Amino acid sequence: AALNPWDVMLCVSGTAIACENALVVAIICYSPSLRTPMFVLVGSLATADLLAGLGLILNFVFQYVIPSETVSLLTVGFLVASFAASVSSLLAITVDRYLSLYNALTYYSERTVLCIHTMLAGAWGVSLCLGLLPVLGWNCLHDRAVCSVVRPLTKSNVTLLSASFFLIFLVMLHLYIEICKIVCRHAHQIALQQHFLTASHYVATKKGVSTLAIILGTFGASWLPFAIYCVVGNPDYPSVYTYATLLPATYNSMINPIIYAYRNQEIQRSMWVLFCGCFQAKVSFRSRSPSDV
Repeated sequence: AALNPWDVMLCVSGTAIACENALVVAIICYSPSLRTPMFVLVGSLATADLLAGLGLILNFVFQYVIPSETVSLLTVGFLVASFAASVSSLLAITVDRYLSLYNALTYYSERTVLCIHTMLAGAWGVSLCLGLLPVLGWNCLHDRAVCSVVRPLTKSNVTLLSASFFLIFLVMLHLYIEICKIVCRHAHQIALQQHFLTASHYVATKKGVSTLAIILGTFGASWLPFAIYCVVGNPDYPSVYTYATLLPATYNSMINPIIYAYRNQEIQRSMWVLFCGCFQAKVSFRSRSPSDV
């Protein structure tokens, strides 16, 4: 079959996603210092995005090299599970940032570690179940009338996935609003103690709120068009509409390492060690907490 340019772009996007996130996973696994709950969550996100990138590559290969309905179900299920785990990991990171501010005094405790591991186990368990649904029979291979804009997923399947995304997006929006309130309240308390709000505190507060807006805006801009189209779209529509909304959704997995990993100074230091074999002591790094956004 002739190559579809959209499939090529998805494969290229998957390759970039896999390379970026493989580096993050390697750095976290290589560095014993990156064993805190925050980096466990970042590692979970990078692993999910790495699998999503590999899934896009495999989907392209099997589509043009070994076309098969069974393989198509497996790759689609793999992609659903991977992207679901990515979105769930983003929610877990948001919850972790909120807890690090709301319960700052008790955050570094064994209870927090247990909570994070429980969140991750639940996120990956639910994602795996969602990925298995098409393989276990929730597909439209034998009934084209129930197909969605993403074949071979059914309309009810993509509706469930879209509803889950909308719920996660609303929860993240609520938590980030609460985080902004806490940050502004802390800045106000500092201002009362010092009788005025210094320029550095104002800039730090503004930067924190702006970064939160960028994080949530990037997430929404990447996934909302595809989630909405899955609900309102019709399988009879031209496939270009599906590709045009799906491709930006994959960009979220490409941006995640930049937002959550490469900006972190401890990961930057580990990259120095990994690639240079030595660390220049004159370069100072400050350990960050999850609330540092």
